[in-house]
Amino acid sequence: MPFGKPAGMRCVQLDDSERCMLFGRPERPAVCASLQPSRAMCGPGREHAMRWLTRLEQETRP
Repeated sequence: MPFGKPAGMRCVQLDDSERCMLFGRPERPAVCASLQPSRAMCGPGREHAMRWLTRLEQETRP
């Protein structure tokens, strides 16, 4: 996405299994490459992680 992704919008680079199609490629955005999973982010499962990422997007919205 040339101008970034609005908060709450699904990334166009995710495949049907929610995996990044740019993972490991040089065109992957720096912000994505710098995001490191942690226990706080991932918690007990996907729902927790998605809530954490949503909150992160909201807190960093311009």
